[in-house]
Amino acid sequence: MSSAPRIPYVEIADLTLIPRDFFGGGVPPVDLSIKPFGALVAMGVGLGSYLAVRQARRLGFNPAAFTSFCFWVLAVGFFGGHFFDTLFYFPERVVENPLSLFMVWNGLSSFGGFMGAVIGAFAWQLRYKRSMLPYGDVVCSSFPAGWVFGRAGCAVAHDHPGVLSDAWYAVQYPGGARVDLGLTEMVLTIPLALLFLWWRREPRPWGFYLSRFALLYAPVRFVLDFFRARDVAISDNRYFELTPAQWLCLLLFGVGLWLARSVRRRPVEPAPTFDGFGQPPEPEPESS
Repeated sequence: MSSAPRIPYVEIADLTLIPRDFFGGGVPPVDLSIKPFGALVAMGVGLGSYLAVRQARRLGFNPAAFTSFCFWVLAVGFFGGHFFDTLFYFPERVVENPLSLFMVWNGLSSFGGFMGAVIGAFAWQLRYKRSMLPYGDVVCSSFPAGWVFGRAGCAVAHDHPGVLSDAWYAVQYPGGARVDLGLTEMVLTIPLALLFLWWRREPRPWGFYLSRFALLYAPVRFVLDFFRARDVAISDNRYFELTPAQWLCLLLFGVGLWLARSVRRRPVEPAPTFDGFGQPPEPEPESS
């Protein structure tokens, strides 16, 4: 029995809130609208943050300290996502305009976001003199659930076209059916998210979720990137036949192996104490 692509190419229009020139005189200069991709990514960030904060409270983390950690990770992660995307996927933009590295609204890379989040976590650790591992592990335990929505945004934007295919799971792109890598990764992330939420029922050593994510996600992403389209107007750069994400997958998997080995020897520990975080310092006693 022959197969044929079954998934339609669906385009979801932006929801315009204020059309351009609504007030006259070129105000606003462009349509102010809600874009499906941005809305789904925001939902993912919101869900992941909610689950992480809920888990942190259940485990007894200092709320102010944990919120501060999440802010550093998200802020630097968004910047890193754009920086990596521009520098490695569109280096010609940097040559034409170096300031494009700071235009965070103009493209994001998932692995760049991961790298930025790690940098933000270590920067927080340096700033507050506390280990980032427990905080990062709680965030990572909630991350796959939010990542499902992030990849759903990629699926509706169709911004990760794969190779031409006549398989039943191919999407009917204009000009020929293709594997949609955003949709594929979204589907594969659902069982990962459920597994992580199931694991959260029992206490785990710090580093457990970070190591499991690295070991489970890196091989999947490494394989998927071999199916990225090369016959489209904008295709990923290759460095020695591997995409930038694939090189980082190798690094991520190695870190996951190292961390998993150390987790095996680490006991389950309570949430770290961070008394007085976010509170003004007590006044110095007056000398007599």
